[in-house]
Amino acid sequence: MDFHVYECICQLCLSMQIVWGLDKVMLLNPPGDTVPDHPLKVLYSCDGPSTVQLDCVVSFETGTVSTFLLRKWSCVPSDPKTRTVRLNLPDWLVFQADGIVPDSDWVLSCILRASVRYDGLNDAKMIISAQDAAALHPKPLFSRPVKPHQLCFAWSRQMLQLTQWSFKRRCPFEQETVYLLSTIYASTGENFGITKTLEPYRNKLLEFLRLKAITFPWCRISIWLFVTRHCQERLCGVFHHIDSHNNYVTPSLFLKHSGQLHIQISGEAEESSAFISTFLVPLSEWCQFSLTLQGKTVTVSMECLNKKQRVSTEYVLRHAAMFDDTEGYFVIGGGKYIQGVEGYFGPVTYHRNKASPHSKPEVVPDVIKNVNLTGWLQTCQEFVFEMTDKIRGFSLEAKRGRESEAYFDVFHEWTVKERPSSHMQCEQWEETPTRRKLAVKLAKLLVFKYGGRAVSPTAVGRALYSLSLQKLSRAKSSAAVSKILPLLLQAGCLADNRALHMSSVLYSSGLGVQKQPIKAWLFALVAAQNDDRLALLHLGHLHHQGVDGFPTDHNLAYAYYANIAKQTVADRQNPTSQQTFVEAVYLTDDETLKLQTKEDHHIFQWLKLQANRGAAEAEQAIARMLFWGQQGLSPNIQEAVKHYRRGAVQLEDPVSMYDYGIVLLQGHGVEKDIQKGVTFLKKAMEQGFAPAFNALAWYYEQYEQNYEQAVQLWEKADLLESPDAALNLGVIYSQGLYPGRPANQYVAYNYYWKSANRGHIRGGVLLADIWTTGIPGFVERRPSDAVLWVKWVAEHNGYLGSILRKALDSYLKGDIFSSLLFYMMVAESGYAPAQFNAAYLCEQNTGSFLDPAYATQCEWRYYNLTIHSQNPETYAFIRMGDLLYDGKRKDLFSAAQMYKLAALRNNPQGWYNLGLLAEEGYKLPLSILTELGLSELYLADRNALLSLLYKKCRDSENTDSYLPCSLALFNVFLQSFDKEYVDAIKLFTAVAVVAAPTMFVIVLGVFRRRIFSSSTNS
Repeated sequence: MDFHVYECICQLCLSMQIVWGLDKVMLLNPPGDTVPDHPLKVLYSCDGPSTVQLDCVVSFETGTVSTFLLRKWSCVPSDPKTRTVRLNLPDWLVFQADGIVPDSDWVLSCILRASVRYDGLNDAKMIISAQDAAALHPKPLFSRPVKPHQLCFAWSRQMLQLTQWSFKRRCPFEQETVYLLSTIYASTGENFGITKTLEPYRNKLLEFLRLKAITFPWCRISIWLFVTRHCQERLCGVFHHIDSHNNYVTPSLFLKHSGQLHIQISGEAEESSAFISTFLVPLSEWCQFSLTLQGKTVTVSMECLNKKQRVSTEYVLRHAAMFDDTEGYFVIGGGKYIQGVEGYFGPVTYHRNKASPHSKPEVVPDVIKNVNLTGWLQTCQEFVFEMTDKIRGFSLEAKRGRESEAYFDVFHEWTVKERPSSHMQCEQWEETPTRRKLAVKLAKLLVFKYGGRAVSPTAVGRALYSLSLQKLSRAKSSAAVSKILPLLLQAGCLADNRALHMSSVLYSSGLGVQKQPIKAWLFALVAAQNDDRLALLHLGHLHHQGVDGFPTDHNLAYAYYANIAKQTVADRQNPTSQQTFVEAVYLTDDETLKLQTKEDHHIFQWLKLQANRGAAEAEQAIARMLFWGQQGLSPNIQEAVKHYRRGAVQLEDPVSMYDYGIVLLQGHGVEKDIQKGVTFLKKAMEQGFAPAFNALAWYYEQYEQNYEQAVQLWEKADLLESPDAALNLGVIYSQGLYPGRPANQYVAYNYYWKSANRGHIRGGVLLADIWTTGIPGFVERRPSDAVLWVKWVAEHNGYLGSILRKALDSYLKGDIFSSLLFYMMVAESGYAPAQFNAAYLCEQNTGSFLDPAYATQCEWRYYNLTIHSQNPETYAFIRMGDLLYDGKRKDLFSAAQMYKLAALRNNPQGWYNLGLLAEEGYKLPLSILTELGLSELYLADRNALLSLLYKKCRDSENTDSYLPCSLALFNVFLQSFDKEYVDAIKLFTAVAVVAAPTMFVIVLGVFRRRIFSSSTNS
């Protein structure tokens, strides 16, 4: 009890001492910034034994505060003293991080604090009796000095540390404003859209604020949209957010069939709210939509370019909104679970940080102004109205019998002889601008051909396109293109997407017209929005490779490629005569060109002879060529079925029995007969033909719903590496139809992977579909790989194959201009063999049908595109190297790089050209020698390098290269021998010159001795 009284008295005395200010401390010269080794002067005094302590208090951007002890010393009662201490702040606060000095979080403030402290009683905290503080200004990370280290480190460790930190120490780029779409996307209104994901902030403060804002979102999303038709379903996707459980979450924006916007916001505990905009979305007009979240308040606004009036709808939620932008993925347009809006999406911007709904609208993006989509569509609309009016007038005229002239086949009459215009007096409705007279005449011919019945503008468009093709087929040079292009544009206005795509190709390639990439893009957008296959492929290629300066965006490219890829799967299930099997035929491959045939060609006749003699392989080949249109034949499904039946019934060939069973099951070219088809499939299975197992399993699943039997057969076929079996097992697992097992998307994914790698196109589509979104916890998102798979599938489309067939047939007939035009149509869609063939035709320029300057540009463009494909033809590397070597500005290094790439693919010309460069005095860089697997010692011995390069050329598998490479090697040997022979002569001469005086003295001495000896004897 007495001790407690004593403790209270001590505490009272200490408090009185603090109150009366008997202790004192002051920082006399604190630095303004965080500097190293500052001599700090501290004035201090104390009334009793205590401690003077110097601290550094640092607050970080993450909200944490830390105190660091710098110095402390004892203080005894005396007069005030001044002490100078070396201020040693932590290295991470003063210097740049360099691998030895550690990195730190971003510092918001730094306070230098000095204090006089007394020990507390009973291990209590020290009591501060006096203190002084000074604020230090922390320098930015990249403005700090580098610490001169006094320690010596091993060179390897120092280099490793410095290398790691040199990569890390860069200004972090944080996407606070995210451009989800920076260009224009043509949406067909199907289940295709652009998938995007966001990553957490790397900056800890921004990430801290983002996480804090999940339950109180404050952000804005801006979408530019051009709607061509209101939603045909209950809802169509504009912009929606899918979480890891495949649920719609904040924010989801849809277009209703009424033209209003439907907005859906999710909250905690599976709460969700939805409301409808008070305004309608107009058609055929660019509008900017903004969706702003401010806690419980949601604001949706719209401002259109033509009206310049902003309308908005505000809604207050009953619950708190939840928005985690790193959860799941966003979709622009259509997705897996909903169809998209029909029209065009412009730039989509997401402001992750605070944004006001009343902020000024964004300026019209340049991409929208430059493409001028509205102007083109308005011009086309006027033209359609004009043609409709003309057609109506012609129909009335025909019905009144004013036209007495008999009209024959419109295309025959038009192409053989273009009749001069009649001199009859025209009515007002018949007046036509000169540039449109051909279209009007053609419409009149069509109306009278069909007896005055109304003809649709679309039919006129198709006729204009056919007329344009016939005119182009008669063209002998590119000069005719500029005269025919207006017809193509008019056909495109009248809804012929083929004409739009061809116009896009001409403007993109510059064939016969001035190259205009923006116009080419416009026409491709319009055709793709109408679901044209080649236009979709063209746009996918543009954004996959970033051709002609267009932005590279794998997610956008995927949206286009996925569309045509799924059409390719459907087209394979429904073969038509308009489709042809895609064959990669290179015009430099003479052997493959010789195999191209027709039904009256000797190769096909020989196959028929072999088939009649009982050769099952010949019967299979004929049936396959006829069914798919391979090796130059046109598709003839009915004739192909006859050969399938003959091989199955007469030859009992398992392949033919399988093929015949399939066409019987599906009714292709023959009346559907399920039981008969199953009979042939069972016979093929009994002979161990793997695809028959799969087909029978499909029958058990589709017709008998016997999943146990189906799965058993599929697993047997999968063991035989059947691509169809792996695909079907994946579908079974995905849909939860495997007997006794739950749905398992990851197992399904593994089967899709097997199917795709075995060459199944639908397996490739399903694999890419998973890679574009991922499977949370199992499969990461891989958009760049997903693009490659759907591109591979899209390039198997039969309509693409029909254009390739036209190109090859034209080439074999000697119609080089038409061949080039068709190859360009496919080349601009990114198909590498077509790019190569277009470049080759421009290189050959047979008959000089192209301007030499354009031929060189064409060659450069398409060979360059070829070498950037997945599996480029090695000849393209050779030609690119030659172009770089022969160009106005010789680029020997780039030329050597091209030859090196050809050599690595075992092309002898690559080795040979590298040798020529070395012979001309160009010193091959060490990097090229290293990649070729050659020692750096060859840099010092030119002849040894040449010998090795020409030996590799000579020893390649190409027998044609043996003679030229051997001659080049022999030349090197001769040069080496000549050099050694000359050196030997020079050495002998030098020795002779040096030794001559000595020899002369010796000979003279001998001669004198002989004379002396002779005189003595005499």
